[in-house]
Amino acid sequence: MKTMRSGLVCAALSLLAALPAAGEEQRTPCTDRDPLRRPFFGDLHVHTTLSLDAATQGTRLRPRDAYRFARGEEVGLQPHDEDGTPLRRLRLRRPLDFAAITDHAELFGELRTCRTPGLPGYDAPICMVYRRWPRLAFFMMNSRVAEGEDATRFPFCGEDGSFCLEAAATPWQETIAAAEEAYDRSPQCAFTSFIGYEWTGAPMSKNLHRNVIFRNERVPSLPVSVFEATLVSDLWRQLDTHCARDVDGCEVLAIPHNSNLSGGLMFAPEEENGRPFTRPYAELRKRSEPLVELVQHKGDSECRTGVGTNDELCNFEPLPYDTFSAKYAGALGGTAAPTNFVRNALRDGLLHEERLGTNPFQFGLIGSTDTHLGTPGYVDETAHPGHGGAGTPAAAGRAKPGKGGFVIDRLPDDIEFNPGGLAVVWAEENTRDALFAAMQRRETYSTSGPRIPVRFFGGWEYGDDLCGSADLVARGYAGGVPMGGDLADRPPGEDAPRFVVWAAQDPAADSTPLQRIQIVKGWVEGRELRERVIDVAGGPNGAGVDRKTCQRHGEGARTLCAVWQDPDFEPRRRAFYYARVLENPTCRWSQYFCLEAGVDCDDPASVPEGLDACCADDHRAILQERAWTSPIWYAP
Repeated sequence: MKTMRSGLVCAALSLLAALPAAGEEQRTPCTDRDPLRRPFFGDLHVHTTLSLDAATQGTRLRPRDAYRFARGEEVGLQPHDEDGTPLRRLRLRRPLDFAAITDHAELFGELRTCRTPGLPGYDAPICMVYRRWPRLAFFMMNSRVAEGEDATRFPFCGEDGSFCLEAAATPWQETIAAAEEAYDRSPQCAFTSFIGYEWTGAPMSKNLHRNVIFRNERVPSLPVSVFEATLVSDLWRQLDTHCARDVDGCEVLAIPHNSNLSGGLMFAPEEENGRPFTRPYAELRKRSEPLVELVQHKGDSECRTGVGTNDELCNFEPLPYDTFSAKYAGALGGTAAPTNFVRNALRDGLLHEERLGTNPFQFGLIGSTDTHLGTPGYVDETAHPGHGGAGTPAAAGRAKPGKGGFVIDRLPDDIEFNPGGLAVVWAEENTRDALFAAMQRRETYSTSGPRIPVRFFGGWEYGDDLCGSADLVARGYAGGVPMGGDLADRPPGEDAPRFVVWAAQDPAADSTPLQRIQIVKGWVEGRELRERVIDVAGGPNGAGVDRKTCQRHGEGARTLCAVWQDPDFEPRRRAFYYARVLENPTCRWSQYFCLEAGVDCDDPASVPEGLDACCADDHRAILQERAWTSPIWYAP
């Protein structure tokens, strides 16, 4: 057995060492390269002042500033005093490993026009509104892109939009230059920046947004916006044309986000034009979108209890509406569509694959922040600054001097929003090629903020001793596939696949212990979609938190590990499996803020004006931070 195990380890190391490490990228090799891969933590959803919604709420940080922040530098935030000095300062406790600035491509040119005297359109009425009443301008200008197929440019852009397209080249070049400047091509490989943007399609305010991430600096001369591609499938095809065909060495992927706000459209069973999926469409979607953003500032999109599942742990950071228009119209409540949620889409994908031979919903999972402050990776629950965007502008409300120089005496964000999550990528080194290749093969996972390391492998012959083995990872690769992979064909005589999952507490000194690891299984039985959630390590442990002080109590685990074999496996049924890791309970950002503001819900007189939400019946004061791995799929 020992000889056989050593052979497996050597085979794994040889296999991984043979994988392409740097593609065609011309750069200095990294001194710290791990053939068994390491987790790199980043943020692939970040807005700066180049985005209309960020600019109209007072954000002044530009792409270069955002990358400085991601690498650990301090930045200033709105509001600003009369001299333009920012009244808030912010710094990450731990720098990120990678990031992408993804400003909205829509209105790139219009926004620059309204800001630049002398450009055609600077004196247009809407630009005057923008400079005088920016928040009003946000709604007026955003309405041009929020109607999907009816998206139209302003008249000042010219009949063919050429004035605004020409103006858009400047912010796009700024985005490219900032990413190139931030990318560490030295042997230290300390930070990777990706060139990207956001495509902002939202027919009838139903969110279909995608973040578009390029592998390297070889990118199109302008981003494809909703004005050029009104349907998501148009976006994929135009990216194929303008990137893969027209630019030598250009590679790209798209990442859908906030399916929880899509009004049922994101994972609908037909195309946007109402036609049923075809195999070419499914293949295009699968190739174009290997990842989905599971959690971010505007909520969690994994699942909802009662919406295709009875899983009680699905109500993590839910929103009380499922479209942007419902939020602004105050239409809260109601039942969200099952096709809003990623777990349901993963199950639906199995049926599509049975019919079409291709799974259009074979997604790997990531998280990000969707910050509109230019502050990638800031996910600290104890000091959430608000991320803006669809929320309350960070510069609004009353302000007064405080011990730290500035205090906002209202919630810094809409209470239903949260600090967002992080994208985690398992790669050999921190380079564009290595990280992008990992995203393409879906060896990624999502966290709600903590930097929890998680490994997940699936195979047929893993031994029960794997959790106690020093070569767990090497044996995991040698004997199966990592998260994001497809199980190999079932060997003769093997009854069911086996999975090994390992997780560790975030290494930060003040982090929270782990409570449990679960495996979520979805499968097709006949034409019925089924699911099961299994605790495989740890479990309910009595840990909790005092909401009046945010003091935690109870024990937890520094590491958890399990080797699990599916007892209900049926070799004729398609299935997927992913792991979910939960920490012990902690206070949510809103509860930290309410306590800092002196709110005591038992004493109504202690509740300041504007902080009534702290004591609302639906205020979620406690949460369980978590991580979700990309699935592993089985096909007969």
